[in-house]
Amino acid sequence: MAEVIVVGGGVGGMVAALLLARGGHRVRLHERLGRLGGKLAERERDGFTFSLGPSLLTLPGLFRELGIERELVRLDELCRYRFADGSNLRAFRDPDRMAAEVDRLAAGQGTAWRAFHGWAQGCLAASQRTFFAGPVGRPPEGARLGDLPAVAPGRTLHELARRFFADRRLRQYVGRYATYAGSSPYRAPAALGCVAAIEHGDGGWYVPGGLARLADDLAGLVAAAGVEIQTGSEVARVSANGDSVEGVLLASGEREAADAVVVNADAAALYGRLLPDRRRVRRMARLGLSSAALLILAGVEGRTEGLPHHSVLFSGDYRGEFGDIFQRRVPPRDPTVYIGCSAVDDPSQAPQGAENQVLLVNVPAGDPGRWPMTPESYGELVLERLAQRGHDLAGRLRFVELFTPADLRDRYGAPGGAIYGTAYGGPTAPLRRPGNRGPRRGLYLVGGSAHPGDGLPLVAMGGRIVASLVEQDFPVAGASDVGRKGAWS
Repeated sequence: MAEVIVVGGGVGGMVAALLLARGGHRVRLHERLGRLGGKLAERERDGFTFSLGPSLLTLPGLFRELGIERELVRLDELCRYRFADGSNLRAFRDPDRMAAEVDRLAAGQGTAWRAFHGWAQGCLAASQRTFFAGPVGRPPEGARLGDLPAVAPGRTLHELARRFFADRRLRQYVGRYATYAGSSPYRAPAALGCVAAIEHGDGGWYVPGGLARLADDLAGLVAAAGVEIQTGSEVARVSANGDSVEGVLLASGEREAADAVVVNADAAALYGRLLPDRRRVRRMARLGLSSAALLILAGVEGRTEGLPHHSVLFSGDYRGEFGDIFQRRVPPRDPTVYIGCSAVDDPSQAPQGAENQVLLVNVPAGDPGRWPMTPESYGELVLERLAQRGHDLAGRLRFVELFTPADLRDRYGAPGGAIYGTAYGGPTAPLRRPGNRGPRRGLYLVGGSAHPGDGLPLVAMGGRIVASLVEQDFPVAGASDVGRKGAWS
């Protein structure tokens, strides 16, 4: 049995802690904030509840395997896209309905979408056998000869979209998958297109009461497994002696010994502050930061007829938008806006006769104090752009509250509010992100900035990978190998 300390109680840290405790290890978890869940958080105000992180669940089987049995609502319409020319694309989970909808938008392109979806299915299957199966660098047991070409190596996501679609709007729709990783479709790898196979396979799910309930369920399982949980407890340093970790130093001055330390924090925080490593910091700097986000939390009077749970209102110049974010480092003047709304009938999310709307815009990571305009002024610009595109909230706003990159930085320790860690800048970028094993024996990294990536399903997979690594390095005699159980049921 190993003594394991988990630093940070996000989803990845909780999954690792849960599996390790079930495997017979003694686990202590320290979380700086007052509750577990990390970015799976919410903000309550005046009877409204807003998701500050993910608001849609995919691959729910990953969480059911852990023992979460909460009832979920499957969404028929995953998202509604509105393009700059005023046309719309309704993304239905069912592939047949989706192909018909693509044909309605662009005659003859339904067949192209079916071909794209087929490619995405093959890409996802190959990724399950390789990239998602374990840490980077370990030859996966189930890999096949055709897995590498199946992920379109060397292509960007935009190049993939051009391969399948003649219609500019459909290329923009495919390019949006890069933003799931805080990246530009003109630089991100084509493999991100496999998300289409997830969305139009297992589908997207709403969690009644808000997605933060999933964090509550997971925290309950962690406590029931015997993990010693300490919230409001900040870790100042990871202690190491030569080639191995020794434990942690708390901000209170107390030292705790451990055989293994699992860090569920941004890799920049680990190698910049907790256990300084200049070489790794320089390596991450070469990858560049992902985008950050500006969240506009809007309490809206009345109900918007026909508004789905998720909408995206695209900019008129997608390439220019990402040039603003990643090259010019300014908030885009013509931003794509994501709208998350309590369109699913859930009285816990808004007072009767009202609705919550979370408006998200991708912006450059960094200090918003250096923007050409204040965050408040930029928020007004976003609302103006929405009104121009047919989503006018004038006269209906009870209040507006901003959540800026500075808030993301201060809350989660993400440099410049880069909530996705490093950007996927180039086709091989996923393989160059920080790995799950650290440079000292007994040191492990889990979370959105590490392999296999960000987003609820991937950080849950990361928690499982890390638990498996700890079990390999510190085996418990007679214990079941819970960390390596399949993650795709």
